[in-house]
Amino acid sequence: MSRAPGAPERPRAVARTSLPGNPLAPGAARRFVRTALAEWTELALPGAEFITDLLVADAMVVVSELVTNAVVHAGTDVELLCRLGRCSEDCPAAAGTARAFPSRDGSGSVTRDGSGNDTYDGSGSDRHDGPGGESKPGPGPDSGVLVIEVSDHHPARVVRDDGAERPYDIVEYGRGLHLVSALSDAWGITYRTGVKTVWARLPVDGTAAVEQEEAEAYDGEHALRRGQRAAEILAPAPRRGMEDQDWRSRGVLSFLAEASDLLAGQLDEDLVAALTGQLLVPRLADWCAVWLEDEAPGRSDGGVVGGPRLARVWHGSENRIEELRRLLEKDPPELPESDRAGPVPVPWPAEALGARATGGSALAFRLIAGGRPLGTLVIGRAGQTRFPDEITGLVEDLSRRVALAIGAARQYARQATISRVLQRGLLPGAVAEIPGVRSALVYEPCDKGGPSGDFYDLFPAGDGRWCFALGDVQGKGPEAAVVIGLARPWLRLLAREGYEVPDVLDRLNQLLLDDATEAADAAARALVSAGGTGLADEGPQTRFLSLLYGELVPFDGGVHCTVASAGHPLPLLLQPSGKVGEVAQPQTLLGVFEDASYLCGTFELRPGDSLLCVTDGVTERRSGHRQFDDDDGLAAALTGCAGLSAELIAERIRRLVHEFGGKPPEDDLALLVLQAE
Repeated sequence: MSRAPGAPERPRAVARTSLPGNPLAPGAARRFVRTALAEWTELALPGAEFITDLLVADAMVVVSELVTNAVVHAGTDVELLCRLGRCSEDCPAAAGTARAFPSRDGSGSVTRDGSGNDTYDGSGSDRHDGPGGESKPGPGPDSGVLVIEVSDHHPARVVRDDGAERPYDIVEYGRGLHLVSALSDAWGITYRTGVKTVWARLPVDGTAAVEQEEAEAYDGEHALRRGQRAAEILAPAPRRGMEDQDWRSRGVLSFLAEASDLLAGQLDEDLVAALTGQLLVPRLADWCAVWLEDEAPGRSDGGVVGGPRLARVWHGSENRIEELRRLLEKDPPELPESDRAGPVPVPWPAEALGARATGGSALAFRLIAGGRPLGTLVIGRAGQTRFPDEITGLVEDLSRRVALAIGAARQYARQATISRVLQRGLLPGAVAEIPGVRSALVYEPCDKGGPSGDFYDLFPAGDGRWCFALGDVQGKGPEAAVVIGLARPWLRLLAREGYEVPDVLDRLNQLLLDDATEAADAAARALVSAGGTGLADEGPQTRFLSLLYGELVPFDGGVHCTVASAGHPLPLLLQPSGKVGEVAQPQTLLGVFEDASYLCGTFELRPGDSLLCVTDGVTERRSGHRQFDDDDGLAAALTGCAGLSAELIAERIRRLVHEFGGKPPEDDLALLVLQAE
């Protein structure tokens, strides 16, 4: 239906992002799509009313498989596009084409348009199977659809028009795209000049909510579409025969879907190895072992120090595990570099398996992610000379997912280590003790794996003065670390040089502006040297900083306090009577205006008085549409703290903030209480 002339264009549900071609990409893609669907639902965009839990679950599996496929086979950065729309407008295969010719596996079709672009349509038909296996029509041209596209800008393969009959290429596509095919009503691969796009189309219409309820009545399809529970897939159930057609058509895909989701959520490589053993034994093998390569083996006298370590051994009979481990540790598998991922026969460990398992077959699979060898997976099965092709193909698919999970766990470990080092350098090692003042601090970064945007400091400035700071940087991670790395040392330096509170803020503001200017100049020079391309979206980060900064000078009978707020929540003074009031005035953020000039306020902390300083993680804590500080909520909470010690005040405010919302806080949280004794 066309839009009437002059009618406003309705907002469209479209989300796009770029992902690095590394093992973390599938997890990032799932988070991105889940967030996009949630935002579209909250904004009530057209078609969002039909987004169901079942659709979200299917989308998570589909995007994970598409990105995994791109990372494994391309290894380059990829672009992810997710959109809601009508089939006639938003399906990549809906565009007109000049001619068609058979696809690789004969089930779909490859079309070529007038510009020479090739599209492989894996759906093979405009019909798809319902929950009970019956055939039902695909969506009409104006039906709602959710389209997910993953594009690689450096495709290594092209569609060939040679008419040769080729079997489905498991090495290239694996069973992951079979899973995409099962969950989508259409999917395909489009080749354009320099771009390869793998896309999938999921129906989003009024029947989706009904299908979600009906799916419960179809055990096979429901297991396929939602995956088995982790407890079921890890249970030591009897081995299913791969010759079972129902297992091959449904169980294999369900197994891969749940295994992918289970492995992707792990951030410890040894736990990934342990789960791999439980996934494979006893379903597909009698025993398995996982070796992991050292990330950076050293060299001594020309030899490699370290080498592979046996991370996990699993056997269907627990009393065989230790003996099998001892034997395997003596002789790690050595696979030639030419065998990048496929199965390689290895010797059967007969002496460790007892008389009943004197003969059998063992295969080794290299675990490779991002072109780097991460380890080796070995499986064994007694009483046969070779594994069935169906099992080797399935384990090969699984090994790719195991490798991605191990790579993601290692990358997370590296980032966590870097973050811990950064965090230690950005925060004080200890909070100074001030004569006549008790202090209490609560510091809870939202992202435990990365540098927080909040920071604090409490330090002696000399001449009987102590200074405190509570700041919040725009953004998180490395960008926040840069600003904190500038601000905290300069605060200490300026304070110890004897600068007054307003002068410290004036100079820090100029420092941030100068640093941003230098960063912009450097980016401009890099853009010119790169020929004006490639850096257009990488401009300098705007370095805004909200800061509460003050100076304390103890004297007989109290503490003289000078404080200034630069775009920060104002500090609150609690008196023993329960009276609460603000003791500073709002001023502009640091790093915004060149001619900003800052003022301060002065007051005295008398015995029993408490000063509460917080970041916006406290004041802007949300519960639905309400914030914690709406209607002076923070002041009301502080009034109830009259008579409490500094530590109890800090703990009570922290608890009230956490209890205010149903979900955990989504922002960094920091608060400082200073109480005159």
